[in-house]
Amino acid sequence: MRRRILAGLFVVMVWTQTASAQLLPGLLGSTSTSTSASVTAIIGGVIVRTTLGSAGLGLVCLLNGCTVKGNLDGNLGQVFLVTPNSGLLPDVLAGILRLVTGILDAEVDQILTIPTDLTNKVYLTTTPPGLYASTLVSYYGTPVWYGYANQPAAQIINLAKAHGSFHASGAGVVADIDTSVDPNHPALHGVLLQGYDFTRNQPGGSEMTDLGGNTGSSCSACQAAFVNQHTAAMVDQHTAAMVDGTAYAAFGHGTMVMGVIHLVAPTAKLLPLKAFHADGTGNLSDIVQAVYYAVQSHANVINMSFDLSLNSTELSKALSYASNQNVIEIASAGNDGMEEIVYPAAWQKDVVGVASTDDFDRRSTFSNYGDQIVWVAAPGEYIVSTYPFGAYSVSSGTSFSAPLVSGTASLLLALQPSLNQAKAAAAVSHAQWIGYNMGYGRLDVYRSLAGE
Repeated sequence: MRRRILAGLFVVMVWTQTASAQLLPGLLGSTSTSTSASVTAIIGGVIVRTTLGSAGLGLVCLLNGCTVKGNLDGNLGQVFLVTPNSGLLPDVLAGILRLVTGILDAEVDQILTIPTDLTNKVYLTTTPPGLYASTLVSYYGTPVWYGYANQPAAQIINLAKAHGSFHASGAGVVADIDTSVDPNHPALHGVLLQGYDFTRNQPGGSEMTDLGGNTGSSCSACQAAFVNQHTAAMVDQHTAAMVDGTAYAAFGHGTMVMGVIHLVAPTAKLLPLKAFHADGTGNLSDIVQAVYYAVQSHANVINMSFDLSLNSTELSKALSYASNQNVIEIASAGNDGMEEIVYPAAWQKDVVGVASTDDFDRRSTFSNYGDQIVWVAAPGEYIVSTYPFGAYSVSSGTSFSAPLVSGTASLLLALQPSLNQAKAAAAVSHAQWIGYNMGYGRLDVYRSLAGE
């Protein structure tokens, strides 16, 4: 079906599978060098917590066959990434370092993957109406698609009522640890901060760099492209990036998540932190570093639309540090459709875990469940959001439920400047009960702000 597309915009409908990151064993090898302030992701590294400082750790490495690649916790100066020399296995190096006085912890770095798993996918048989509602409307001073601003998910969570009743549209800084964002998207351009790319060790949080230099923000000549996991549709007519190809399996994920946060908290500042590549892979060390960077960059909320199947001591400590600094942390519950323990959602002292519901307040079939990981649920099906090249997409997954709650935390911050993790968790627990194993129920933004 062909239809008229507004100049400068085209549609890509992506059925994503991107909120269930899995830990894979660390591999040997290394990437580019780093500065003393931060470090590029290292495959086969070891995350070390020490009281010895950079110089002291350097001496330890000199004696034990490793190289200090950089600092992960910013001005705290206690957490570093090191790599083994001369073929020494990372787990062997970690075991050696744990025996050294002054080394508090040594954890093998891991590769996280946002998998292209079709098991629990839902496929569209008709195009959601939101992708036809392309008329531009003003949304807090920014032109956006009507289908984005007035989509069913926003209505279900009573977003307009909350905005109007409390005159809250967001406050503070919301960081998203993700594939990053299209910095030129018209809907997001006015609220985006610079961010940081930990995959390349450079300032700026643009996922457009994953396209090898093609950073155009729109395609006025493009036709609408509706894609699922069985197609090889191009992002536009000028790139060879496949939306569902192996090298670009997660491309656009960060832009979509940022768009959902912006929908709920349109005046909040957004801080993109790139810890995942376009293919959906990322290093645990980059995520750890991103948490510390977010806190020290004065973020108030951290959104984490990913999950790990294995515990991580250093990620847990990073999130505890953030919570102790009154940073609110939100994480997706995962897309395996199971009652299972995943992280960070399982760390309920410091993190609000979010499951997905459909438009009828039923658990999405792909959504993980269980009160050990789910604090609250939110709509996660057919979510209309921003997409690279100035586009809009429709996506599903707990990845897009979590940012609805992150945006709500920003609204709460506008009403309660002293908001912390415990207060935010208590506020969003004023939800619509939908049954057991789904935490306190489906998010209701109005109830959260009203405290009822």
